Formats: sequence, C-alpha cells, structure tokens
Amino acid sequence: MKEIILSTLAGLILFLFAVNSLSKTIKIAIGERAKKWILKFTSNTFSSIMVGLLVTILLESSSAVIIIAIVLVNSKILSFRQAMGIALGANIGTTIGSQIIATNIGQYSPILMTIGFVLILVSKSGSINNAGKIILYFGLLFFGLFTMEKAVEPLKDQAFFLDWLKKTENPIIGALVGAMVTFLIQSSSATVGMVIVLSKKGLLSLSSGIAVMLGAELGTCSDTLFATINGSRAAIKTGLFHLTFNFLSIILGLIFFSPFVDLVKFISQNAPIERIVANSHMIFNISGVLIFAWTIPIFEKIFNKILPDK
Repeated sequence: MKEIILSTLAGLILFLFAVNSLSKTIKIAIGERAKKWILKFTSNTFSSIMVGLLVTILLESSSAVIIIAIVLVNSKILSFRQAMGIALGANIGTTIGSQIIATNIGQYSPILMTIGFVLILVSKSGSINNAGKIILYFGLLFFGLFTMEKAVEPLKDQAFFLDWLKKTENPIIGALVGAMVTFLIQSSSATVGMVIVLSKKGLLSLSSGIAVMLGAELGTCSDTLFATINGSRAAIKTGLFHLTFNFLSIILGLIFFSPFVDLVKFISQNAPIERIVANSHMIFNISGVLIFAWTIPIFEKIFNKILPDK
C-alpha cells in the first residue's frame, strides 16, 4: 500500500509540476501577444468567448487566462462584460486538455522528454529553448499520468478503496469530492486527469467520473477568486461571475444528471471510458456556455447593482 501511495503521489507531483511549468513557459513565449489578442479581438460577447477559448488552448490553463482578464479589468483596459465572455471561452478551452489526456500516449512520454531535453541542451536560441521546454513539460505531464496509471492498478484488490469510490456513485457526493480535490491541489486538469486514469483502470464508473468532473469545475474557481483580492470592483465581479457561472452549471448538471450521462453515452457511442469522460467534460462546458452566453447582459446588471463601481 505504501508503494501505491508514494508512486501515485510522485505521478501527481510530476503532473502538477508539468502543468504549472508548461503554463508559465508558454506565457513567457506568447504572453504579451496573448494580451494583445485579448485586447484586440474582444469587441463583442462572441469574439470575447472565442478569444478566451483560443488563448486557453495556447496557454494550457483556463485559470491563467481568467487571471489575465482580471488583471486587465483591474487596470480598466477591459470592461466587465468583455471579461465575462473571456471566462466563458476559457471554460471551453480547458476541455481540450482532457481530450489530450484521454489519448493513450503516456508510454511514449520518454520520447517527448528526450526531444525536449536535447533541444534545451544544444540550442542557443531563446525561441528554440522555449520550444524544448514546452515539449519536455508535455512529456513530463504524460509521464506523470502514466506513473499514476501504473500505481493505481493494485487498488482493484483493495476493498476499502473500492467502498470509498462507490460513494461517488451519488452525484452530489462525487461533485463534492471533485470540488474538494481540485481546491486542495489547485488544478482542475489534474483532477480530470486522475478521473480519466481511475476510469480507465476500472476503479471509477462513468457516472462517478462525470460527477467528480462536475465538482472539479467549482474547485477551479478558488485561484481566480484569490486573484481578485484587493482588486477593483470590476475585477471582483469578474471572479464572482466565474464562480456563479460554474456553480449554476453544476446545479443544472446535477438536476439533469441521468439524461446528461445518457447523452454523453449516445454521442460517444462505443468509445473507451476514458474518452467518454473527456467527452463529458467538453459537452458539459460547451452546454454551459451555450446556455449562459445569452444571459451576460442580465448578469452584468445584477452584479453592477450588487457591486456598483462607485
């Protein structure tokens, strides 16, 4: 049991390190350009959503994108409405990560790590060096998942662990577990990654995996809320909108949980369970944005009334 815990912990730390380092490295490489894109292409709600989506895919972190938006709102460069659109787009962009995680390339991660390391070692160019770091961190990310995947295999024979996982069959308990884990490790990507790994190994059912994934969407709001501390009222409203949007989406997800699981199964057809979990993440976030994008003017009025700028 000690070996399982230590190996899983090692894999998780590798994954978290890779996610954080990847986000920072990409921000260094294209951070200023990302800010320019955000400022240039956020003239309306639709374009704000698209910018949030694309920049999140590039930066590999929805939290980073929303925090950039909060900083720009705090500086009065972006409006509250523009920031709301970016937050919605970032929620869709983060689902690309779960699709990548669901691919079975963990066993080839040493190849990525080797290529990245060689580029860092031999390159004197800053851009090639950054490219090498990005490839290396992607390799570490997949190797961390691969390590966790191998570490949890023996848990199939641990009755206490299986009994604990059965509790997540209740969607509310599963969502609470997802929110708590994400709050503790400060990464919804890591939570979704663990869900995919546990589902792949037969330790989590599809309904449990989806429930935990829903909760992870709430837990990820904590770091964006921290970013609003001592910020302007517009910045605080942006963080609160992100929290409100995710909370209401989860409530709807739990109310319509069974039909949603059936919809995901229908769309995914005969895909393996890890792919179905990744698909549920994407379908849930896209559905939430489609439902709430039209309510942005309403939320803007409500938050402006609760927290007026003056």
